[in-house]
Formats: sequence, C-alpha cells, structure tokens
Amino acid sequence: MPGTINIGQFIVSIPLFFVLFFGLSFILNMLIKTTWFPVVAYLALVGGVYLYVGKLTLVDMVILFFGLLGAVTGGWAIRTLRRKGYRMF
Repeated sequence: MPGTINIGQFIVSIPLFFVLFFGLSFILNMLIKTTWFPVVAYLALVGGVYLYVGKLTLVDMVILFFGLLGAVTGGWAIRTLRRKGYRMF
C-alpha cells in the first residue's frame, strides 16, 4: 500500500531526521552566522511539503517534529558555543 511505513522505518527515521537537521542547522549557523535561520527555513520546508502533499499523517508529523527538534538543538548548540567564547561560531 502506498503511504504506509513499517515500524522499523519509523524507528530509524526519528534519529535520522534529528541528526540530519541538527547537522544542517549547525553548518548553516557557522556559515551564515544567524542563529535561528535554519529553524525558519525548516518550517518553510515543512510548509512546502504540506502544500505539495496536501495532508500529513501522524507518522509524518512525528518524524518532521524530530527534524524540527534537531534544527532547534543545532541553533541552541551554536548559541551556547558563542556565549562560551568560541569565536569561529
């Protein structure tokens, strides 16, 4: 059936999306030096996916939430490093 996901894919997708968007957020923050831009970009990406697909299932929302959590954590990590005096961040 199209649109179904098995439990193994779901369990792997959660940390995958978290780590993926944490890394992207961290790298974007280092390059463009704006702390929360990746979070806004991620929300725009999710909005675009929603407009394209038209509906999101609970599984999709959980996976996308962990991606958002990764982007926020990346911004928080950069902000913490800047406050502790790491100038390259």
